[in-house]
Amino acid sequence: MATDGEMSENRELGEPSAMEAAEVPTLTLPEMSDENGFTNSASEAFAKADTASFSLPPATDEEVDMPADFDRLWNTAHDNSQDFTSWTDLLQYCEQEGHIAASRRALMAFLGRYPLCYGYWKKIADLERRAGNNDKAAEVCLQGLQAIPLSVDLWIHYINLLLGTLDMNQPDSPKRIRSVFEDAVGAAGLDFHSDRLWDLYDEWEKEQSNLRNVTAVLDRVLKVPTQHYNAHYEKFKTHLSSNEPKEALSPEEYEEVRALCRETQKVERAEQAKEKGKEMPPGEEEPVTPEDTDSEELMQRIREQVLLRRDAIYQENENEVRKRWNFEDTIKRPYFHVKPLDQIQLRGWHSYLDWELAQLSKDPEEDCNKDSNKMDTDVKEITEEPEVTAQIEQGTGETEVARDDRRLRVLFERCLIACALYEEFWTRYIQYLESRCVDEVRAVYKRACLHLPSNPNLHMRRATFEERHGDLAEARRVLEALDKNMPGLAVVRIHRAALERRAGQLEQSEALLQEAVSQSTEKPILHAFYSIKLARLLLKLGGNPGRARSILQEALEISPGNDKLHLNLLELEASSEPGSSAQAVQECVTRALAAPLAPRTKILLSQRCLQFVEEYSNSVQSVLSVYEEHQKLLKELGGTKREAENGDEGQEKLIKGDDAPADGTSAQVPPTDPQAPITVPPPPEMTMDVSAQSGGYGGYNNWYQQQQYGSYGYPNTWNYNQGYYPPS
Repeated sequence: MATDGEMSENRELGEPSAMEAAEVPTLTLPEMSDENGFTNSASEAFAKADTASFSLPPATDEEVDMPADFDRLWNTAHDNSQDFTSWTDLLQYCEQEGHIAASRRALMAFLGRYPLCYGYWKKIADLERRAGNNDKAAEVCLQGLQAIPLSVDLWIHYINLLLGTLDMNQPDSPKRIRSVFEDAVGAAGLDFHSDRLWDLYDEWEKEQSNLRNVTAVLDRVLKVPTQHYNAHYEKFKTHLSSNEPKEALSPEEYEEVRALCRETQKVERAEQAKEKGKEMPPGEEEPVTPEDTDSEELMQRIREQVLLRRDAIYQENENEVRKRWNFEDTIKRPYFHVKPLDQIQLRGWHSYLDWELAQLSKDPEEDCNKDSNKMDTDVKEITEEPEVTAQIEQGTGETEVARDDRRLRVLFERCLIACALYEEFWTRYIQYLESRCVDEVRAVYKRACLHLPSNPNLHMRRATFEERHGDLAEARRVLEALDKNMPGLAVVRIHRAALERRAGQLEQSEALLQEAVSQSTEKPILHAFYSIKLARLLLKLGGNPGRARSILQEALEISPGNDKLHLNLLELEASSEPGSSAQAVQECVTRALAAPLAPRTKILLSQRCLQFVEEYSNSVQSVLSVYEEHQKLLKELGGTKREAENGDEGQEKLIKGDDAPADGTSAQVPPTDPQAPITVPPPPEMTMDVSAQSGGYGGYNNWYQQQQYGSYGYPNTWNYNQGYYPPS
């Protein structure tokens, strides 16, 4: 298991991050509440955690002159925002210089990019406290806890800050501290390593001489599987033996156990009296103990009965700990770091999540009713003074060893601290939450996109999620930001155009593609790709074949050797009215034959022209004329004649060049029967490969950036039976 030291420091900083720089957003800090207004459950804490929308309060002394090397290191960090080392160099320099303004500014920028580095939240809180800004220090802690509600270290740091700065003689101070403790155990109390937080809570209640509160806290932690679960039980035993049961137990539990023990005593004494009855002299009876007098024997019986009840809870909790121990033992780095995790730990997290998912009940409604009944029972067992009863009891149900989704959510959140740079774990969490709460899924997507700003797949899924749930404005904003941060990534622009088309904004969809065409004139392959997309939109949805033709012809001027452009233009001309398209088809083929295309491509285009005139021409002379031209082409191209006549081999090789389906299967070949209709294989579904997230824009499906546009062009190849005409 990881030691406390390993968990409390971000060690060995220096490896480059796979994350892009993100602008530091702003957030209004939540107001402190003296009532029970803090988060009291883990699920609420995580739902409110919004690391994608926070920043520290702006510093008031930014105009102060900075140290000599600050600007250089600052610019280096921002120019190389993926390099974690450049940030830590800046922070170390500011700390060495002891310059408050520089440290504040550097830490604010750093935490906006790496909010899970809880050690730096502690650093800036200490910085503000040393400067005498206790309120700012508290605000910083709250800000950090909003980003990492599971951080036991940060909760303890915040509580110690309050204990060191609040005047405990004020009547509201203990109430506020207790409220923060409840907030802490509600958010992080289910963590396997939350023992120190629970210890601090019961020790503080002991210092306040609230023995019943100490009992209530220990009762709750006895039901939580933690690393040091047995130490909590020993504490409970010591607490019960060192204090009078009447002072340590709630009135309800004390009276219930006392009545049970007195009844047991009566039965035992009656049996003993029955045995001794014949031996006692006449007129003498055993002295009767008054009902309101508690003997030491009775007190001991009460303690034994209370421990008997707790022992059952302890045994159940110990069983839960044993189930989790091996999983916990594989977690060597539970904190965030930009260094990759080894495969053993990654598999360990997946196995742990799989196991916890398997523990969920098949009947959530039944589990909910059981949990509600158990909570009611626990509330009866733990009663407190009127002013704190609500707080102590409110968290009781949240810490039950119940196989519901609260424990699973805590495990997911723990996993996403250590594995924040791994898309697969964010995806698992989102898939789990999708059937439960839309707002929670939205919050997780925002956090995931903050930690993985260079992962277009994740951002586009987020946009699709927002569109599916009716928030088109947010979907547009996500895609626009991604398009801005990763310019030139074709799949993002295509998604933006498709979003507008589905929203009924055809003009906006057209404008996005037209803009992409205009911006890619220096990149012929990308220019051809966008031109084909725009031409298809204009032809299929805009009903404007003239403009579509113009787009393709302009693209051919830039890329005359692009076979996809020629094929698309030919298909456009062939799809027009036969009477008006014959000449256009022949002109299109003539242009293609004069272009620097591969021989097989030219033969296929010529075959298509021959097929077209055979099917639609009103003059056999024109058919024979095209046929003769086709035969001349075959002779000129020599060795490819037989392949073209046979058709299959040539087509297969051409298609496999850059139009082959992603699964490696052969594309559909048109039939050789002259009477059979020509069929066009549907374009394969768009896929993305995001395996290379850390190296710029590579790895996002090569044909989006290279000479491979078959999926969005017309991959038709035409085979024509030469038996209609005599061989040359």
